[in-house]
Amino acid sequence: MQKIEHIGIAVKNLALSVPLFENLLNSTCYKTELVESEMVNTAFFKTGDSKIELLESTDPNGVIAKFIERKGEGLHHIAFDVADIKAEMKRLQVEGFVLLSEEPKLGADNKLVCFLHPNGTNGVLIELCQGI
Repeated sequence: MQKIEHIGIAVKNLALSVPLFENLLNSTCYKTELVESEMVNTAFFKTGDSKIELLESTDPNGVIAKFIERKGEGLHHIAFDVADIKAEMKRLQVEGFVLLSEEPKLGADNKLVCFLHPNGTNGVLIELCQGI
């Protein structure tokens, strides 16, 4: 893993959360994106070499809506930049980590992504990201 690519934060409402994070980070949101496959709207902020990603569910049955229902708004995942996502997925499986998908999927910000099950990572959802 090369670096922390971004930290994902689940929010109920991007319209309210974007201005809050713009004030907090003293930075403007540089990109919003709908990721239909994950049923989320995202908003991105740059903080040094890393990013903050806000995630708002577009469906009451979506994974972010269910997360907020169980845990409330807040930290959802930490994403790490990897050079070769398939090799890293294979390495982590050999080490005993459980992947939430067999193949990487297209995620936000034009990245291939794969998540690790949080039961094997001390309760933290980990995302692997590789730029395309």
